Amino acid sequence: MRLLYLILAFALFSCSGSDEGTNPEPQPNPFQLSDYLNLNWSNLPEYVTISYPVHYSGPVLQNVNVPLSNPITNKGASLGRVLFYDTKLSVNNTLSCASCHHQSSGFTDSAIFSTGVNGTTPAHSMRLLNSVFYTGNSMFWDKRAPSLELQTTIPIKDHIEMGFSSTNGGMTALITKMNDIPYYPYLFNEVFGSPTITEDRIQKALAQFIRSIISTNSKFDTAFAEVFSPQAPNGGIGAPFPQFTPNENAGKNLFLLPKPQGLGCAGCHVPPTFALAANSLSNGLDANETRIFKSPSLKNIAVGPYMHDGRFATLDEVIEHYNSGIMNGPALDNRLKGPNNTVQQLNMTPLQKQQLRAFLETLTDNVITQDPKFSNPHL
Repeated sequence: MRLLYLILAFALFSCSGSDEGTNPEPQPNPFQLSDYLNLNWSNLPEYVTISYPVHYSGPVLQNVNVPLSNPITNKGASLGRVLFYDTKLSVNNTLSCASCHHQSSGFTDSAIFSTGVNGTTPAHSMRLLNSVFYTGNSMFWDKRAPSLELQTTIPIKDHIEMGFSSTNGGMTALITKMNDIPYYPYLFNEVFGSPTITEDRIQKALAQFIRSIISTNSKFDTAFAEVFSPQAPNGGIGAPFPQFTPNENAGKNLFLLPKPQGLGCAGCHVPPTFALAANSLSNGLDANETRIFKSPSLKNIAVGPYMHDGRFATLDEVIEHYNSGIMNGPALDNRLKGPNNTVQQLNMTPLQKQQLRAFLETLTDNVITQDPKFSNPHL
């Protein structure tokens, strides 16, 4: 019996007589998001509720390529921003999506062809502004990706661009790598409800961020908002803009009016987003072209180079192409054709070229190129 008492007493002492055994000191969390990212997860930037100018009326905001399976959220777009700027998504930790899509240049590259981890990329980096308003869905210059989601990881898996090709383990190798980066399991759990990292989730987050890059602060936008009237034809876009110079207003008319009164540019590049009309075909860069090319929104078009192969260095060269350089072929858009399937050159005067360029330069948005919510969150 005495032995039993001794055993019970020892057990009680072990369980209650030691603060160390019953009330251990809280262990500090070894992971702090702020150690890795300039991102306050409890106060994220706003990507969902956007203060659009008045001329972004109901029909404009309804014509978007956001799938029901991937609506934009503040958390999802913030994760996409982290992914977009992370050089760890390249096989040698040197390149990110932003390496070829620079915010300061309207999310394009000043180089004709961007430099990847294994050489030079084969096409010029497209501007990403207003991607959400292209309702044709198919992405890349040659429309080879059927959705923005699927587009996002193709450069990552490309051997030249970011290097996670099959020879380097593909997405499986990247996901293994990401699981060892402390902030990714945390962020994926916050966005998707579990820390599991998959290619589908990477695609969704990147697509949310890219769709949120919306340009509404150009001179064109502020000027149109000043005259906008829901009762006027096309919201009053054809009226003179008081903020515009005479050349800018004349160039706007040339851009908007159909031929022969104008140049008919708006038939393919639709205001106020200037995204490409979904039914547009190619623009006659080469004779007998069979590929149907896609162009980005014309917002911030003042920054070159231009076209899928960067062949034009200046906006003047682009204008001259439409003026006198269009080549006929099976893929040429009908809006660039004249009678009997001939090419419709615009034949502008020198003054009209100056006026058109002056208008196109009003599409420059210097706010979005500096907005912190689209900037690099990595320390």
